[in-house]
Amino acid sequence: MRRAASLIAGLASLALLAACSAGEPVDLDDDSGTGPGQSAGEILNVAIGGEPDQLDPNKTSSYFSFQVLENVYDTLVETDANLEMQPALAQAWETSDDQLTWTFHLREGVTFHDGSEFTSEDVLYSYNRIIDEELSNAWKFAAISDIQAPDEYTVEISLSQPTPNLLSNLGGFKGMAIVSQENVESGEITTAPIGTGPFSLTEYASGDHISLTANPDYWGGAPSIGGVEFQFISEPSTALAALRSGEIAWTDVVPPQQVEELEGDDAVELGVAPSSDYWYLALNQAREPWSDARVRQAIAFAIDRDAIIQAVSYGTATANQLAIPEQSIWYTEYDNYSLDAARAQELFDEAGFTGGTLDLLVTTDYPETVTAAQIIAANLEPFGIEVSIRQPDFSTWLDEQNTGNFDMLMMGWLGNIDPDDFYYSQHHTDGASNAQGYSNTEVDELLDAGRVETDQAARADLYARAATIIADEASYIYLYNPSVIQAWSPDLTGYEVLPDRAIRFRSVELAAS
Repeated sequence: MRRAASLIAGLASLALLAACSAGEPVDLDDDSGTGPGQSAGEILNVAIGGEPDQLDPNKTSSYFSFQVLENVYDTLVETDANLEMQPALAQAWETSDDQLTWTFHLREGVTFHDGSEFTSEDVLYSYNRIIDEELSNAWKFAAISDIQAPDEYTVEISLSQPTPNLLSNLGGFKGMAIVSQENVESGEITTAPIGTGPFSLTEYASGDHISLTANPDYWGGAPSIGGVEFQFISEPSTALAALRSGEIAWTDVVPPQQVEELEGDDAVELGVAPSSDYWYLALNQAREPWSDARVRQAIAFAIDRDAIIQAVSYGTATANQLAIPEQSIWYTEYDNYSLDAARAQELFDEAGFTGGTLDLLVTTDYPETVTAAQIIAANLEPFGIEVSIRQPDFSTWLDEQNTGNFDMLMMGWLGNIDPDDFYYSQHHTDGASNAQGYSNTEVDELLDAGRVETDQAARADLYARAATIIADEASYIYLYNPSVIQAWSPDLTGYEVLPDRAIRFRSVELAAS
């Protein structure tokens, strides 16, 4: 969710926002027929779980927004199925011997959807906008000392220190898109975005749908389909009924409890893949008694992770007591917190904690948090802890988190690539998403060192040590890594499930109806 896109980002974290009431459509293309600049291919109808909060890719933290915008915008580089960075708007790059200068060579002949030419000035504008306005991803540019454009198709990024994760910082689909200055300054970017991507936005009917049309001039080749229509369907049974009836041909509104049933359904193609997401609990260390690490550790021993995983994922998620999933090269084995009521009570006793109330912040926009909260409340009741569950919408959840108005919260982060994505913002003393107020000098030093270490083995050791301390002190109480679960029609081919949940329809084909 990567700022909390917590799933966040902040998932600082990513926001699941419920669909609003239907509104009048905004038609961005007056040509109702198929003519120049339009594709005669089939329209792909898809269902996502809610409506974007806005369509400015540099400002939104909503996953629903990113699902749409991944198909409208490009980044300099992008992830592949192995979360390795590949060329996108930058077709090649090199670094200086001292690792302090990165030179990106841009594709020539790329245009925005309004026909204007893409050049290095657009990269400078987009990145400087994020930095100058201190937008949610500004922390990714912390090591950048200067950005220059020696010519129309070259960008030079100067760094104050080696930054081994620079590519993943520039290439994550959340928030790093290259935008049009005119589109931003007109204010139209929030509802009528103009990118360089494989599809352009042609209609936005608030509360109902967003329509995209294929970009015939896309640098990667014109899509085979004529466009994509995103419908906002939050109810899984409705989304699956629409899929089976042929009303839509793709959705990720798939409840885990239906995975086994769908696996035997010849009318549906099912994609279940390990993700780079994680879900966690965080206790507010600005409040007593949660500032005592022993109390946080006791709660970690009292939580029944297996019961939570079964209830929220029906076995499709993987238990993990750290953030980074097992399939990653950065994975660290850690299994200190078994379900152990006796050990939990010992720690409570050591801390002098005899019970009390706990304000648990979850959100109706992530139903799994509500389900988990009920299990957690039952887990903690024997220790004299009365859990009060609050479940506002996600927008309110974010406000409550950011103002520190909680005892404990549950959320997830998605779209993580580099180990820095999993730990720095969340657990460094000065981290932008350290809502729980954790501070440990040794962890700060390890995370700072990890940001500049260019040897992969040495870097992995730094993050393993930091992650272990973070878990030992229960800055987060990690729960599980979920799977990516998506379903589509057999008529849809060429679609690939990606571990960072990026949704790309540029290479798909759809059989004629």
